[in-house]
Amino acid sequence: MPTLPTRSRRLAWGLGLCLSLGSAALLAQAPPPPSEAGDVPEGIQVAKPPLSDGIFPCTNCHDNKTLKPNPKRRVLTAMHTDIVLNHGPKTRWCLDCHDLNDRDKLHLVSGEKIDFTVSYRLCGQCHGSKYRDWREGVHGKRIGYWNGQKEYFLCVNCHNPHSPHFKPLKPLPPPMHPQDIQAWKGGAR
Repeated sequence: MPTLPTRSRRLAWGLGLCLSLGSAALLAQAPPPPSEAGDVPEGIQVAKPPLSDGIFPCTNCHDNKTLKPNPKRRVLTAMHTDIVLNHGPKTRWCLDCHDLNDRDKLHLVSGEKIDFTVSYRLCGQCHGSKYRDWREGVHGKRIGYWNGQKEYFLCVNCHNPHSPHFKPLKPLPPPMHPQDIQAWKGGAR
């Protein structure tokens, strides 16, 4: 039978091993750190952008053959007449965000083309504080587990990218006082 000091050493060694393995298991489940580009941390899924049925992919029409790119700022009369651009200065134009030669992509100020699924990077160029809050989970909607996989909703899942301000809502009446509810229901019970 081992002496007490040897037993204590074995117990301490075993406890240390358990703690090390437990910590490694917890670290393996933790979400990876944010990428260097400042995007949403890897492992967090982004909701599908709400693209218009029958319109996306845009290259169905904007194939640069049938419909040549026209960078001139103008009032649209043939298609997209339902889009009201009320976002930023009056000089804002479709091609400030949409790529001229590849309409299935957006582009950043740097000219880098990005997919619609990472449109938050485009929004974040002007709306930096909202972008930061969105990444941290303070602004916007996300679903999933607090300590695991999450799905972030894109800016465009809540905001119309062409007119992002929410329309004012008519306030509802205040709640009824309990005695008024009884009277409304036909008297006391």
